[in-house]
Amino acid sequence: MGQSARELLTDDQFAAVCSTVQTDNPDSTAEDATAVVTEALAFVAACALLPAARLVPSRVVDAGWHALILHTQTYAELCARLGGFVHHRPEAPDPSRYDHDVIDRTTAVIQEAGYSVDGDLWGPPDGDLVSVASSCQHSDDSGPIVTMPKPKG
Repeated sequence: MGQSARELLTDDQFAAVCSTVQTDNPDSTAEDATAVVTEALAFVAACALLPAARLVPSRVVDAGWHALILHTQTYAELCARLGGFVHHRPEAPDPSRYDHDVIDRTTAVIQEAGYSVDGDLWGPPDGDLVSVASSCQHSDDSGPIVTMPKPKG
């Protein structure tokens, strides 16, 4: 079992992002928000640490990523600490584009990066165990996510 990505943010930063998840998803519990943000942090960390992997979040994890991105200073500082800025390119949701193999590869890479994975948050868009209002989906590894490494020098 890997480490929790929760430690990538300070308590105040983490609480602020969790609050955004709950504001955007009024039916979510504090426990749900904590799980979603933790998983989004692990996803972003893996993207930054292994940019060639071309990872894709589940719809639930993407909702946590959206909340994190809204905290621009926190997000920029996180990406800088991780070594590369992880850009987000949204796509309209389409459950027919869900690819279980891509999600499996993504969670495997997150684990390779040293983070634990909550499998309940990586299901298909129509089978989410945590309800989110996200209107974005990443379907494959053809390019919705781009990591730009920090300039050298």
